[in-house]
Amino acid sequence: MIRLDKVSKVYCQNHQEVTALKDISLTISKGEFVAIMGPSGSGKSTLLNLIGGLDQPTAGTVTVDGHGISTLSDQAMTLLRRKTIGMIFQFFNLLPHLTVWENVALPLLLRGEAALSVKTSVAGCLDQVGLSNRAGHRPHELSGGEQQRVAIARALAIQPKVLLADEPTGNLDSGVGGEIMGLIKKLSRQQVITVVLVTHSLQAASYADHVLHLKDGMMSSKP
Repeated sequence: MIRLDKVSKVYCQNHQEVTALKDISLTISKGEFVAIMGPSGSGKSTLLNLIGGLDQPTAGTVTVDGHGISTLSDQAMTLLRRKTIGMIFQFFNLLPHLTVWENVALPLLLRGEAALSVKTSVAGCLDQVGLSNRAGHRPHELSGGEQQRVAIARALAIQPKVLLADEPTGNLDSGVGGEIMGLIKKLSRQQVITVVLVTHSLQAASYADHVLHLKDGMMSSKP
């Protein structure tokens, strides 16, 4: 489902090269739940961005669902994300002027789905995350945990094959964070979604099938 082959990423900062990732090779199977841990600056978010096609590797290849990320045009990559890749972020990234229903519906509307299909999908997703009664509310009227549930519903609305989660519990207390991770694991199992989680949290990582460690841009067998 996801394959990285000798992937490196180098940035230029203040006329100096900074290596964010170095020679990463990794295979994640369909339906697998993998957590990636490491200190700040270890390359975790860079790795997630490469898998999501938000950035391109300096060297090596990234393949998602049979598609070589480097070979896709911007338009083709956008279409792949809309069809295949769901994303969840630490700060929820909900649009504040839209209701819960509208936030969840947005990715479906962007890919041109029919109104009836959108209505059915959104209703089902909100029911799955326990927020059917909050559909008309706006993000500022929700708790942090509820906002993250909306973000999960939005990510799952497209029926993704891959779910990328960047510190999804980083803005939540441990109790709510545990609920969110339990929900992600439950729904990903039900829908056979491949999950890649980036986290500092040992609690969040404990929900994964496997935990990988990054240190100084390289895979490490130890934290």
